[in-house]
Amino acid sequence: MKQWYESLFENYAKKYDNESFTKGTIGECDFIEQEINHNKQARILDIGCGTGRHSLELAKRGYSVTGVDLSESLIKRAKELAEKEKLKIDFQIQDARALTFSNEFDLAIMICEGAFPLMETDEMNFQILQNATRSLKESGKLIFTTLNGLFPLFHSVKDFLAKASEAGNATYDQNTFDLMTFRDHNITHIEDDLGNKKELECNERYYVPSEITWLLKSLEFHNINIFGAKLGAFSRKDKLTTEDYEMLVIAEK
Repeated sequence: MKQWYESLFENYAKKYDNESFTKGTIGECDFIEQEINHNKQARILDIGCGTGRHSLELAKRGYSVTGVDLSESLIKRAKELAEKEKLKIDFQIQDARALTFSNEFDLAIMICEGAFPLMETDEMNFQILQNATRSLKESGKLIFTTLNGLFPLFHSVKDFLAKASEAGNATYDQNTFDLMTFRDHNITHIEDDLGNKKELECNERYYVPSEITWLLKSLEFHNINIFGAKLGAFSRKDKLTTEDYEMLVIAEK
C-alpha cells in the first residue's frame, strides 16, 4: 500500500509548482550561496528536490547539482524544466532512506520538508538524516528546514494551513496534534494535474530544537545552528520562536 506522500505526488508536478510554499526559491538560494561562500566548485545534493526549483536556480548560478526525489512524476517535470532552460543537472529517482552516495558532496539541502520529516516512523526520518550525512564529504554542510514542534503547542496548525492556502491548492482538515508523538494527523484534499480529486490521510512529524540537535550530534555534526525559517528569506538573524511554523537547521561536520 502506498504511503500518503507517494500518492500525493503522483501527477501533481504542475500543481506543486503553484503551491504557495514554492514561492521563496530565489531568496532561499541566495542564502544557500552565502553559506558556501559562493564557491562554484562546491557539489550540491538536493534531497527531496521535487520539481527541482532549488536545483534549477543553483545550476543557473553555475553550481554542480544532483537532485533526488522519490516521485517519478516530480523528477520527470524537473528534467523537462532543466532541458527547457538548457541546464545540466543530474536528476535521479531515489529514496532518501536509501541514498547511494558516499562522501561526494560539499553541501546537502532538504528545503521545505524535502523527505524529512514526512516518513511514518521516527526511525525512517533518522535514516534520511543518516543518508544525507553519508553523502557529504568530511567537512560537508547540511542545510534543511523542518516542522517546528514549538508551533503547535501555541497555535492551530489547521488555521495556519488554511490561511496559507490559495485557490486551487491543497486544503487540509480534521487536524489532530498528538502530544505523545508530536505528529499532526490530517486529511489533505488535492486535485491532481489530471483533474482527479484525492483525499489523503497525512501524518507529519514536528520536531523540537533539542531533538534535532541531539540527532545531528549523534551523527557527529559539531556545529549545529537552528533559526526560524521565513519563506524566501532565510537568515541567521532570525531567532527561532513559537511563531515560526518551520525551523531552519544548519549543521557542519
